[in-house]
Amino acid sequence: MKRQIFNEDHEAFRQTVRTFLAKEVEPHYEQWEKDGIVSRDAWLAAGRQGLLGLAVPEQYGGGGVEDFRYAAVLAEEFTRKGAAGLAVGLHNDVIGPYLTSLATDGQKRRWLPGFCSGEIVTAIAMTEPGAGSDLQGIVTTAADEGDHWLLNGSKTFISNGILADLVIVVARTKPEGGAKGLSLLVVERGMEGFERGRNLDKIGQKSQDTAELFFNDVRVPKENLLGRLDGAFIHLMNNLAQERLTIAVGAIAGAEEVLAQTTTYVKERKAFNKPLAKLQHVRFEIAEMATECAVTRAFLDRCIEDHAKGELDAAHASMAKWWATELQKRVTDRCLQLHGGYGYMNEFPVARAFTDGRIQTIYGGTTEIMKEIVGRSLLD
Repeated sequence: MKRQIFNEDHEAFRQTVRTFLAKEVEPHYEQWEKDGIVSRDAWLAAGRQGLLGLAVPEQYGGGGVEDFRYAAVLAEEFTRKGAAGLAVGLHNDVIGPYLTSLATDGQKRRWLPGFCSGEIVTAIAMTEPGAGSDLQGIVTTAADEGDHWLLNGSKTFISNGILADLVIVVARTKPEGGAKGLSLLVVERGMEGFERGRNLDKIGQKSQDTAELFFNDVRVPKENLLGRLDGAFIHLMNNLAQERLTIAVGAIAGAEEVLAQTTTYVKERKAFNKPLAKLQHVRFEIAEMATECAVTRAFLDRCIEDHAKGELDAAHASMAKWWATELQKRVTDRCLQLHGGYGYMNEFPVARAFTDGRIQTIYGGTTEIMKEIVGRSLLD
């Protein structure tokens, strides 16, 4: 079924992304996986190629294009190449909107040019050892000390945590405020008391540095408050729909890619003196997965169109996120099974797809949280 949502400009951009991946990512990816981190040169190369800050105004070095379909192309192509380590989606689609919509003119001049060039790698720090999806459980505090905030606490599972030069930290600025007593503070590399823990050893996405962060009496200047004081909860809610849609876009692309690889594999791999594809069970498996992917793709493309027009609501973004990521998990598992023992070997792409994709139903809000959001929208 031919997709209808992209025009010639989007497809030209797709070719640019593919060329970048072939030149700047694929030759180095195995080494990055071993190192547990990507090279800063890759971020700089992405900046030179115009892949960073797509929606950032041109005056700050960005692309000046707010059409989310370009971000969707980027997410699809990176996922198809299994290049989760270079987290441009996190940088562009999750953190970028905070800087473009909440930063003051002075903050934009300080941070956005480096954001777009790749000289400033970004992260957002919400999750704590005792608080995941529940923002009310955040205990990291920022005390008002007159000309600065005194930041204390820790965060965990922070993507880009090792490389990040700029971290948006969710901290409690009003002890009695619950989820509404939180603010966003920008912590920059080199601030005294800001320390990084270990690069966490994950089962997948090995090259995507994920770290613990510690804040011990970090003096954060007052001018590093991002957005409204005690307004983090609203700011976070406003940006979560795009984050979840970005994850969903990558998820369906990942499911489609592993299915395509498996379809080729079962045509070539023989059992009982004939290709696996001649076995009825295998044909039924492929037919079921292809149908599920096609139906999901139609829904995701509609969500992409709606978001590009500013019409995607939180409930439908949550639907897209939980459904597409659960589909990716299910399809990848079934495809690995069809590969037999070879599917368990790291030299086969399905093995990496299996471990890299498993996090998709967890970060950005777990499947259970997504269902709760959808349920509330229908029943409350």
